[in-house]
Amino acid sequence: MKPRHKRMAAIALGVVALGVVASLVLVAFNRNIVFFFTPSQVAANEAPQGRTFRIGGLVAPGSVKRDGVDVNFVVTDTAKAIPVLYRGQLPDLFREGKGVVAQGELGADGVFRAREVLAKHDENYMPPEAAYAVERAQKTIQTK
Repeated sequence: MKPRHKRMAAIALGVVALGVVASLVLVAFNRNIVFFFTPSQVAANEAPQGRTFRIGGLVAPGSVKRDGVDVNFVVTDTAKAIPVLYRGQLPDLFREGKGVVAQGELGADGVFRAREVLAKHDENYMPPEAAYAVERAQKTIQTK
């Protein structure tokens, strides 16, 4: 084989290897990406069924029901509300009427099954995603 052909084969092999590595990285990235949805978006069926995503808003007052390690509560953006089921210990700062972001999957029954619940840091803080969801929902209500 001539040196020119060897060089072309090496370049072709490098391009193929780079393509394989890039595709593996993109597949891994796609599997691990987690999108954020508001309760209004979930109620409008914009959220994926059977895929992990985050939902955020306020914990509806009077909605927290505890049964052993199972906790049921409702997340609202003041326009729509989504029931959430979480099994485990909630963060110490989890309170009714305060901001929350939950990560999990939406069941066919419309109940969001959370694997992780994130709560606010202090009395004035709300997760940015939740604050945006509430603000957007309130603007939607005011324009109707």
